[in-house]
Amino acid sequence: MKRPILCAVLLVIAVTMRAGDQEAIKLTMHRATQYMMDVASYKGGFVWNYLPDYSREWGELEAERTMVWLQSPSTPDVGEVLLDAYHATGDEYYYDSASKVAQCIIHGQLPCGGWNYMFDYESEATTRHWYATIGRQAWRLEEFQHYYGNATFDDEATKHCAEFLLRIYLEKHDQAFYEPLQRAIGFFLQSQYPNGGWPQRYPLMYDHPFKGKADYSSFITINDDVMPENIDFLMQCYRSLEMKELREPILRAMHCLRDVQQPLPLAGWGDQYSPADMKPAHARSYEPRAINTATTMQMCRLMIKFYQMTGDKSFLKGIPNAITFLEGQKLPDEWAPVVRRRPLGEGEILTPRFINPDDGKPMYVHRKGSNVKNGEYYTDSIYTGTIAHYSSFATVNTPMLRQALQEAQALDAKKLAEKSPLREASVSGPKDYYYQAHRYGYRMPAPKVDEIIASLDSEGRWISVLHQVSNPYKPIPATMPTSSEDRSVADKMVGDEYDTSPYENKSIKGISTRTYIWNMVALINALR
Repeated sequence: MKRPILCAVLLVIAVTMRAGDQEAIKLTMHRATQYMMDVASYKGGFVWNYLPDYSREWGELEAERTMVWLQSPSTPDVGEVLLDAYHATGDEYYYDSASKVAQCIIHGQLPCGGWNYMFDYESEATTRHWYATIGRQAWRLEEFQHYYGNATFDDEATKHCAEFLLRIYLEKHDQAFYEPLQRAIGFFLQSQYPNGGWPQRYPLMYDHPFKGKADYSSFITINDDVMPENIDFLMQCYRSLEMKELREPILRAMHCLRDVQQPLPLAGWGDQYSPADMKPAHARSYEPRAINTATTMQMCRLMIKFYQMTGDKSFLKGIPNAITFLEGQKLPDEWAPVVRRRPLGEGEILTPRFINPDDGKPMYVHRKGSNVKNGEYYTDSIYTGTIAHYSSFATVNTPMLRQALQEAQALDAKKLAEKSPLREASVSGPKDYYYQAHRYGYRMPAPKVDEIIASLDSEGRWISVLHQVSNPYKPIPATMPTSSEDRSVADKMVGDEYDTSPYENKSIKGISTRTYIWNMVALINALR
C-alpha cells in the first residue's frame, strides 16, 4: 500500500508546484504589462526602445516621447500579445489594455484609412519637424528623408495595424473597432491598381524625385512583402468576416504577382515595377532597378502556395524557368565566407542579389562619403567592399525548390480547387497570433521561464541591452562639402556623427518592447 500512497503524495506535490509556477508566471506577466502600459507607453502607444530614464527613445530611428511607432516590434505587436495573454489567463485586464492599444492605433489612422510608419500625438507640425531633422539625416533610411503625409504598406505598418483591429473586433464584436476596421479594408481595396498590384504608399504621390530618379512610392511593390502581406490580410478578412467581395481583388493580386515574372534568360522577379509597363523599377539608392535572386526564390515558394490554395496550375508554370535563371547566377563557393561570413549549407548556392535587367550582369552596391550631404550610393561589378546594411548577395537553395515544385505537381489540382479557402467565404474566430512568435525576421534564444521571472526588477521592468541606438541629431554644417571620396564608413552601419541611422548596440541597456513581447510569449506558452 506504500507505493500508491507515495504516488498520490508526489502527484499532490507536482500539482502544487505547477499551480505555484503558474501563479508566479501570471504575477510576472501582470507586473511587466502594468509597467509597459502605465509607464513606457504614451497613451497606449509604443516605440522600440527606451532608456531607463526616458531621456531618449527609439523606433527605427530616434523618436520623440509623444511619438507612437507602428513598425514591428511596437504598438500593434504589443496589442497582439496582450490578446494572447487574455486568452491564456482569462484576465480582463489584458483585453482592456489591448483596447487601449487599439484606440491609440485608431487615433493614428489617416483619413485615407491607412497608417504611416509612426505618428505624433503632439501635432502634424512636430511630425514634419522630425522628418526635417532626424529623418532627413538618416543616411541609409531614405524612406524617412521626405514627409509625404500619406499611408504606407512598407514594413507592414498598415497591415499590422489593420489585422490587429480585425482581431480585436472579432474578440467581442465591439462596434468601436468595426468602423475603423472597415475604413482600413477600404484602404486596401481603393489603393489596389486595376492590374492587381499595390503601390508602396497611398494616396499616390510623385513629389519626391530623389537623386535624379522618379519618386518610387507609386511603384507596384513586392519588396518587404507588400504584395504578399496585403493578400494575406484580405484573406483574413475574407475568411473571418464572410466578405465574399474580397475574392476578386485577392485573385487579381495573385495573378499580378504571377504575371510580373520576367521571361528567360532572366526569368525572375524584381522588387518594384512601373505600373505603366510592368517592368522592374528602382527604389532607394541602394535598391537598383534589377531582378532580385532572393525575391525570386521567395516568389517561387509563394507561387507554390497559391497553387495549393487554388488548384490553378498557371502558378507553377514559371518556376522551372526561375530555377534555370537562379542556377545561372551561381558565384564561386569560396566567396561565401568573405561576403556572407558563413559557409554555404547543403544545396545552397551563392548568387548576386541584383541582376541588371538590361544586360544580365550582377550589380554590387557600394557607398562613399559619410552622411546624407556628402555621401553617395553606387553600383559596379566589384564584389568586395559592399555595403553592410543591405547585402549585395543572396543564398538560394534550388534543389529544395525543385523538390517543393515536384511535390506540388503531384497534388490533385481538382481536389485543391474543391478545398480552396477562396471557394467559399466563412466566419471564423480570433486566433492566437503570437503562439509561435513567427512575426520576427530576427532570431532570439528561447528564454527560460525561471530566468524571465527572476530578471523582472522591482519596478516591473525587464532591463536588457538595446538592440540598436543612434547618434543624437545635430545639424550638418553648411560649410561641409557636398561630396566626398572617403570610403572609411562604406561597410559600416552608420556614417559620421551627423548620421542619425541606427547601429548595433552591445552595451547600452534600457526597456525594449521586443524583449517584453518575447518574454511574454515565453510565459504565455508556459501557461499552456
